[in-house]
Amino acid sequence: MEIFGVPLQAMVSQLLLGLVNGSFYAMLSLGLAVIFGLLNVINFSHGALYMMGAFAAYIGVTTFGLSYWAMLALAPLLVGVFGIIVEKSMLRWLYKLDHLYGLLLTFGITLLLEGVFRSFFGNSGQSVSVPELLQGRTDLGFMELPNYRLWVVFASLTVCLLTWFVIEKTKLGAYLRAGTENPKLVEAFGINVPLMVTLTYGFGVALAGFAGVLAAPIINVTPLMGSNLIIVVFAVVVIGGMGSIMGSIITGLGLGVIEGLTRVFYPEGSEVVVFVVMVIVLLLRPAGLFGKEK
Repeated sequence: MEIFGVPLQAMVSQLLLGLVNGSFYAMLSLGLAVIFGLLNVINFSHGALYMMGAFAAYIGVTTFGLSYWAMLALAPLLVGVFGIIVEKSMLRWLYKLDHLYGLLLTFGITLLLEGVFRSFFGNSGQSVSVPELLQGRTDLGFMELPNYRLWVVFASLTVCLLTWFVIEKTKLGAYLRAGTENPKLVEAFGINVPLMVTLTYGFGVALAGFAGVLAAPIINVTPLMGSNLIIVVFAVVVIGGMGSIMGSIITGLGLGVIEGLTRVFYPEGSEVVVFVVMVIVLLLRPAGLFGKEK
């Protein structure tokens, strides 16, 4: 069976691949949206922290003999602790300054991390084995889908929706939002706002680490893997609306699917379709699809 001259199997295969890529876009852009929306910081080091999560999984599995499941919990924690150290030692001094200062600092951290990992591992890709539980394929009748890719979509969506729920629908999320708008008022209720800000930044970068662990078994783990992705993720955040949690989730998934469809009908345009969409959206709605107009 063909649709517009394209075999159905090829189209569905690219759609599912786009959904997997969209899951990574959603999770990474979610972390950026959390950090920008609650802390007003443009975190350019997010791609490098994603890379750190992938390398943590690789080192844990190959060097220390830990399981994939152990690293799925441990790697985001390690990346989050690193983020907390960065926030407490450097980033917190820039909150009242122009966004450019935070952007330059996190860009410098990116170059530093990439240089350190390149010196230890070189530029060649490393690989992490798919855990035994998720090996194999599921027969859909017209194609077979790797079980691990299904797991990536499920895990990403679960984490994204839980994050949205906590921030938008719980008392903790209300405190976080209030703490960024009027910290003195929130402190009057006995809440430690600086600690809350630090933990929020740590959680935002832990999301990048979690995405890195998910990515490690299906792509080459290299020091530059984050740099190759972060520009697209920033485009996703801009299209969804800076600071919009749900906007990042929906836009990330949607652009992944659009990218997959573009590979079917016009492969040469798949590398730029996200940026074409960004230009169109910004022309029609400068605040993004889900952003608030000022």
